[in-house]
Amino acid sequence: MRRLSFALPAVLLLQSLAWPQNTHPITGRQYAGAMGVAGAPWLVRSEREAEEQPDVALDELKIAKGAAVADIGAGVGYMSWRLAERVGPKGRVYANDIQPQMLEMLKKNMQERHIANVVPVLGELDDPRLPQGQMDLVLMVDVYHEFTQPQQMLRHIRESLKPDGRMVLLEYRAEDPKVPIMPLHKMTIDQVKAEIEPEGFRLEKVIEGLPRQHILVFIRKPS
Repeated sequence: MRRLSFALPAVLLLQSLAWPQNTHPITGRQYAGAMGVAGAPWLVRSEREAEEQPDVALDELKIAKGAAVADIGAGVGYMSWRLAERVGPKGRVYANDIQPQMLEMLKKNMQERHIANVVPVLGELDDPRLPQGQMDLVLMVDVYHEFTQPQQMLRHIRESLKPDGRMVLLEYRAEDPKVPIMPLHKMTIDQVKAEIEPEGFRLEKVIEGLPRQHILVFIRKPS
């Protein structure tokens, strides 16, 4: 019993020390953490097109032919192959993920679709490992809320953008209780703005044409 009574406070102390590392220092939002490879089938579920309308979202962004774009947290490539069609053969899509197994599935999907302009990029928790100063667009679909080191990630993403490049987030609307997603995986506009603008970005516009998600378009602030 004495060993048990000693161990329990020690565990609680360790949890309390670790807790601040799992929340954003500005908003106090708890980080959701990355989806594991076991969740890959959910990324290509048949309902996703109706629930998220990915092509409508990309239409709103008006991506130019020949553009260099990044798909952060690309998973199995659900958005990457759509982006590849938008930028055309002279454009390039950098499909980033931190899980090698996801990228292996992404490669297979690109081969099956005969897509040759997608470059898989194995990133790290604090660095997407994108070419510096080359991105016209960095896209994160249902991904930003999962970052466990968002401030470092944003700084590297900013470095990857061209001076007129855009960073775009799609996040489930936390303001809407009818959106059937766990609260940990939803964000408000105020949360996103409060966390991202201090890292050298400015919220240019919010597009609300999707059934469940905000489209939040950021541009770089001058250095």
